[in-house]
Amino acid sequence: MYKRFLMSTAQKMKPIVIVTGNLNKLKEFKQILGPDFPHEITSQDIDLPEYQGEPDEVATEKSKLAVQHIKGPCLVEDTSLCFNALGGLPGPYIKWFLSKIGPEGLHKMLAGFEDKSAEAVCVFAYSSGVPDSKPELFIGRTPGTIVEPRGPRDFGWDPCFQPEGYTQTYAEMPKEEKNKISHRGRAMELFKKHFAEKKK
Repeated sequence: MYKRFLMSTAQKMKPIVIVTGNLNKLKEFKQILGPDFPHEITSQDIDLPEYQGEPDEVATEKSKLAVQHIKGPCLVEDTSLCFNALGGLPGPYIKWFLSKIGPEGLHKMLAGFEDKSAEAVCVFAYSSGVPDSKPELFIGRTPGTIVEPRGPRDFGWDPCFQPEGYTQTYAEMPKEEKNKISHRGRAMELFKKHFAEKKK
């Protein structure tokens, strides 16, 4: 029994590995989680396959594969940018659209449509590291509009996404302000809440 206790304690002390090779994302994660988050957060760049399907399905499959590599607690993110005029596309395939046509191209995709509205969606799939366990999902959504790119070009499609109720794009907003209302910030807040409730 004592041995099981030690193993359980060791499991709890393991850092949570965020699967990303993007240092900007890791920095943003840590800013949102804050200094009081009870676990150490590290990152690891793993080349996971790009699954097809709905965002929650994609995140779940990525999480299952990530656990096999990390063999411990891990967090996988899947981000979507959904254009309402295009029935939700590019959705989870935004990474590939962005790499081919950039923020300017994303804006031009809606040139023939009156409806420029969109939704940014972030799905975090957290696994405790136990093999074959079902990951827990934390989903954040932010509605907004696709606009002509404005602001720094150092963070993906941020320059062409203007969140609802704001006059600035993600790229133009101070990081602290963006983190409060962004899709990633909202998903991460749910993740934080999950661990806060577990401590009670």
